[in-house]
Amino acid sequence: MIPPEIRMEDLRTLEESLHHPEIRRSREALEDLLADGFGEFGASGTVYRRDVMIGLLLQEDDSADNGELHSGDYALTPISADAALLTYRTWRTQANGSERHVLRSSIWKHDGRRWQMLFHQGTPARL
Repeated sequence: MIPPEIRMEDLRTLEESLHHPEIRRSREALEDLLADGFGEFGASGTVYRRDVMIGLLLQEDDSADNGELHSGDYALTPISADAALLTYRTWRTQANGSERHVLRSSIWKHDGRRWQMLFHQGTPARL
């Protein structure tokens, strides 16, 4: 099967869906979005594998006011006909008024049926 054209808006929509609590609390949605070999280098420096990440996301408590997550500066770099690197920045205003910025990169791979995230990294950044 020929993979679909790599389009920024498609991968950005999938990426941003992972920012929403209703997706982060759905095992089915997470298993659909994260590829079997998924790995993450978290902004904390922790390395996560798919099963651990899904478990952590399902347990998230959104009762704490962490502020709204914003994202921008998206860039898409095709890697092959069925893979792409999506980079962007997120920021969130903390309770004390400071902002926490993170540079993010995700590798998305088309498995013949759908796009799935294969790898993600978050790196704390200055404004």
